[in-house]
Amino acid sequence: MGHSTVAKFVGILPPWVVLDPWLKQWLAEDIGRGDRTTQGLFAHTAIPTGKATLIAKQAGVIAGLPLVERLFFLLDPPTQVQFLVEEGSWCKSGTAIAQIQGNLDTLLTGERAALNTAMYLSGIATETRQYVDAIQDFSTQLVDTRKTTPGLRILDKYATQVGGAQNHRMGLDDAVMVKDNHIAAAGSISEAIARLRATIPYPLTIEVETETISQVQEAIQHHADIIMLDNMSLPDMQKAIAIIRQTQPTVSEVKARPIKIEASGNITLDNIRDVAATGVDYISTSALVTKASWLDLSMAIE
Repeated sequence: MGHSTVAKFVGILPPWVVLDPWLKQWLAEDIGRGDRTTQGLFAHTAIPTGKATLIAKQAGVIAGLPLVERLFFLLDPPTQVQFLVEEGSWCKSGTAIAQIQGNLDTLLTGERAALNTAMYLSGIATETRQYVDAIQDFSTQLVDTRKTTPGLRILDKYATQVGGAQNHRMGLDDAVMVKDNHIAAAGSISEAIARLRATIPYPLTIEVETETISQVQEAIQHHADIIMLDNMSLPDMQKAIAIIRQTQPTVSEVKARPIKIEASGNITLDNIRDVAATGVDYISTSALVTKASWLDLSMAIE
């Protein structure tokens, strides 16, 4: 399947007041008590300026360029970074993706933190784009999960956005999701929903994870907003979807909202089209992050 070189998807980063402490920590981790090599190299000479080029050494989606620029800014504000491709672009191997101009000590000292960041996020964006492309002719939306690298969830989910996915809830406070262990703790889906309706703030929706047709019917009966079909076979999924669609509210039921349907569990590139063909609204998978490999990038100083 071909890939467009034009960036089609936009990810939104938090403001720098949120991200700067992380970026400074990553720089400090690498620099430690000082860049012995670079400082020794220029210990007795004036530090010249230079230019470096970031290069994609394998094909993939580029993500993290704004963070690269910010890392070099934090090291030395006059450093200039020019993006040669758009964030989210699919690039061929050998593509020059950015140029950095500034003092050579800044370029050398910031190289690894900048590359690590872009390689990591580009890997997630690349993995995500493969899943997005696989179902691009369906109306089903791909969403990520909370299976993210500890401490890096904001950036993991930024990278899945750049790859073309939508974000599922960022954390436990974003929405109510009744999973199997919640059902076990409450005793039933009906009891869980009843307790939650009495306590949650108005804007929050209730999603219920179901594994059987009887659980689907119980979730419908108690007005779940979203029903997740978890690890269901395709025949069971099709049956569940038919039942849910048949119970959608009529136009006269002003206060009722259509139930959204999400499929999850063991989603792979081999089966995602079959799942999308069932007509689900969303497909969620952790593979966008957990199966992603870093995209190989390098930096060459001219």
